[in-house]
Amino acid sequence: MLAVVQRVREARVDVGEKTVGAIGQGLVALIAVKSGDSSDAADYIATKLTTLRIFGDDAGKMNLSVQEVGGAVLVVSQFTLYGETRKGRRPSFTKSARPEEAEPLIERVISYLRDRGITVACGEFGAMMQLALVNDGPVTIILNSDDRDTPRR
Repeated sequence: MLAVVQRVREARVDVGEKTVGAIGQGLVALIAVKSGDSSDAADYIATKLTTLRIFGDDAGKMNLSVQEVGGAVLVVSQFTLYGETRKGRRPSFTKSARPEEAEPLIERVISYLRDRGITVACGEFGAMMQLALVNDGPVTIILNSDDRDTPRR
């Protein structure tokens, strides 16, 4: 799984003319599921979203998690993160999981966050969405569940 995570002051996601999810301070997580990803990948991404220390403490140092600042998470499924662009001009999405494989893993991430008391808003899986956000910093982090298999040096 991949997640592009942005620290935000506020964010919302609309489907058509309707806002389906909105948050104040917190994180926007654009999440893609790769074909063959497991529940372990979802748990890794969810754990990182919960514990990633990218909010400022009293000294202004990035030392607090979304949970510690009482922030929320806006989760938006975005299969295009696995778009392959090495050949041609049109991205190939063959690495992206099919909806029936991806949606349960996205839901697992959402449940994990909610089970830890984090307020979660969501986009609408498979819908055309418009995302509006005010990035705070800007701070943008890329999480890759494949990194869980890579030893730290």
